[in-house]
Amino acid sequence: MPTGAVQSHWVYRLGVLHTALDRLDALHEQWLLTRGSFPADVRPGTPAFDEALAEHHAESWSYLDDWATHGHVLKDINSASRHSSTPLAPPPTATAAPAPGRSPSVRR
Repeated sequence: MPTGAVQSHWVYRLGVLHTALDRLDALHEQWLLTRGSFPADVRPGTPAFDEALAEHHAESWSYLDDWATHGHVLKDINSASRHSSTPLAPPPTATAAPAPGRSPSVRR
């Protein structure tokens, strides 16, 4: 992508999204461990389960908010790359599929 098409804030916003995703992954792993450590009688709807889940959600909100606030940068980068004269990746090449029922001819 040409340098002029790149916005200076993209790096910052992508960094925020990357950090938020890492933290959400870590919180999810922590929740799985917490949930797995409950005795059999602690199920959804019980106070112990619901309190632990509420705490997990509370810890996650700020990172989800980061995605809500900065996530549009992915669309912005995609749009800029589509309108750029130099694509980020070469276009896919199409190869003709052989006709059904016919085997490809081989020169001998």
